[in-house]
This record gives sequence, C-alpha cells and structure tokens, in this order.
Amino acid sequence: MNVFVKNVQTDKAPKAIGPYSQATKLGDFVYLSGQVALDPQTGALAGESIEEQTHQVMKNIGAILSELGLRYDHIMKTTVFLKDLNDFQAFNEVYASYFDDQYPARSCIAVADIPAGSKVEVECLVIDTLVYEQQMAAQQSGCSSCSGGCESGSCGGC
Repeated sequence: MNVFVKNVQTDKAPKAIGPYSQATKLGDFVYLSGQVALDPQTGALAGESIEEQTHQVMKNIGAILSELGLRYDHIMKTTVFLKDLNDFQAFNEVYASYFDDQYPARSCIAVADIPAGSKVEVECLVIDTLVYEQQMAAQQSGCSSCSGGCESGSCGGC
C-alpha cells in the first residue's frame, strides 16, 4: 500500500465498473480515470446523443474535481475516446463550454467500443495548485506576516 497515494471516491459520479478508482492523487498530481456518460443517480446511460452524453461525462468529471475542491481549470491534459469520429464537432462544442479560454492539452482518438455503450469517454490529468493559488492571493493582498502561509491562521486571515 502506497501511503502517498489517495484514492478519490464520490457518490456524485458513477461508481467504478471495474477494479479502479475514480481518481488517484499523488502530491499535486491527480489522475482521473476515464469517465463515461453514466448518470450516477440511476446508473443508466445519460441520453443517446453525443451532446447529452458529453454533458454527463463533463458533469462526472466536475463531481470528482469538486470532491477535491478543484475546478475544470485545474485540468492540464485530457484524452478523449470517441466511438464515432463524426461526433468530433458536436463533442467539441459541449466540451469547450466547460472551460474558459484556457483549454487543457488534449488527444482525441476513435475507438471500436466504449464501456456501458457510451459514445464518449474522457480521462484527465489534473494538477492541484490550490496551495499555490492561496499563496499568490496572500502575496497580492499584501500579507507580509505569513509569507503566503495563511492556512495556519497566524496572520490574521489575510
């Protein structure tokens, strides 16, 4: 057992359908397993269109990120698996709506099949930069007594 690895699990995303974790975290690195278009409440495929399924995949990713206090902008790299490359443009339109103008790096490949009958699967490499974001915010607010270590509370909540 690796004491440095944290397995991430939330009921707000579909349960793993095999011997894997929804995500694993090692230091600042978070590896999200491929998410398919299963609704976590029902366990059923979320719609038939690529648009409906892409929304569900991205919501599942968001739920796992949220479990760690992270956001979509923490995603640095995605790998996208599409059952039909003709869905590429429709997928892109939905996918893009989950990000601001800074998109993660990405690979997209067509595959013969995806688990649970999904048309799309997305896996992610995420970097947890929350500690660094807090330090930068403290520095920008002029907090000098804690050198960015405000989580200790010793600086009066800067």
